[in-house]
Amino acid sequence: MLLPHVHIPFPKVPEYLEFINKHQPNLEVYFSSVILDNVTHDNLEDFRNSLNYSPSLTLHAPFMDLSPGAVDQAVHQVTMDRFFQILDVAGTLKPLAIVFHSGYEKWKYALNVDIWLENSIKTWQPVKEKASALGVKIAIENIFEDEPHNLKLLMEQMRSENFGICFDTGHCNLFSKVSLKKWMDALNPYILEVHLHDNERKSDEHLTPGKGSFDFDLFFKLLSNKSCIYTIEAHSPEGVLESIEAVKQFTLTT
Repeated sequence: MLLPHVHIPFPKVPEYLEFINKHQPNLEVYFSSVILDNVTHDNLEDFRNSLNYSPSLTLHAPFMDLSPGAVDQAVHQVTMDRFFQILDVAGTLKPLAIVFHSGYEKWKYALNVDIWLENSIKTWQPVKEKASALGVKIAIENIFEDEPHNLKLLMEQMRSENFGICFDTGHCNLFSKVSLKKWMDALNPYILEVHLHDNERKSDEHLTPGKGSFDFDLFFKLLSNKSCIYTIEAHSPEGVLESIEAVKQFTLTT
């Protein structure tokens, strides 16, 4: 197991800087649209200089109100603008990967996955090309999907080693209507990153892995890319440390 990344919103870094510098985790840094509108190159350099070590970085792109599969061209353009803003940040911070939400909701597309797929490809092709030029991988995260079909279709269409899946265990547990094995059979070849958190299938609680009902033992047994990026999505410093130890135990037993 590689040393995990820990998810943190960019504005929260100063608040938790002492903790970060003490424990020196790798980081996944989230940039909202509001932050992207205000962040400067100097801000990014100050962030780097505030760390007393050199962590591996990933980024999490904005997602609120955005739609990679948008039919409305104005919405598509706003989404593209935001995505290229995070790519500009990547040009400075040099992350391994950027996580983007899939934007797929089956009811919004009237159960017609082809509408979402066709428009998504128009978004992801130029994003992937710019990311590849920067040496950055793109990882698409499952959110409201209740089964993996749409994500597998997207991966098959994109066909790139630099474009894959960020498999989110908490979202899968909360929304899935099919078995974990079916998810892994469909997506295993494409997993570049995993988001590790748990819940009791009532809300997106972001519990420590093993504190909810997701089957982490089976997940890590099925996961073929053991060297993918592991990202902790805890909501407190205590949860971060507890989650790192929990994930370490799960990976040691598989």
